[in-house]
Order: sequence, then C-alpha cells, then structure tokens
Amino acid sequence: MSDPLSKPRLSEFTRAEFLEFVASLANAEGLTEEEDDRRVDHFARLVEPHPHGTDLLFWPEPGADDSPSGVVAEIERFFHARGLRCFRDG
Repeated sequence: MSDPLSKPRLSEFTRAEFLEFVASLANAEGLTEEEDDRRVDHFARLVEPHPHGTDLLFWPEPGADDSPSGVVAEIERFFHARGLRCFRDG
C-alpha cells in the first residue's frame, strides 16, 4: 500500500486501498503513539463530513458492523446518500 497519509482526499483512494488503510488502523504494531495518532487524525479528515468520524472505528453504534469492511461500507453509504464522491473507483 502506498502511504495513505500522502492522499489528502478520500476520492484519491480506491475502495481496496482505503479498506487496507482502515484495517491497518486496528493494528498499530510497530508504530509510535504519535504515528498512530497521525493516521487516526488523517482518517477523521478523510471521512468528513460523516458525523461519527473516528467513532466508526472505536465506538461504533450498537449492532453496527465494526469490521474494516463494515466501516468502509458505512462511509461509502453515507457519501453516496449525499451525492458526494467517495472512492476513485466508484
């Protein structure tokens, strides 16, 4: 995966690249706390204007699919419902 921090907009990711990025957020092994925080902050910026932001990862709604694919599907649903561009391949 290319460096996800080098992509300032969600629309610069393919769905597969973003899924890989979301999955990597669950495994911060080998990262410093600062590096992990930068990646989580970047996720929050990418998914704006979704009202739940990082809560999708760390405090999901009861019954929500909080797997990486579930998080990506929710972001995609939210963006498409508002006519916003999501991933560059969809």
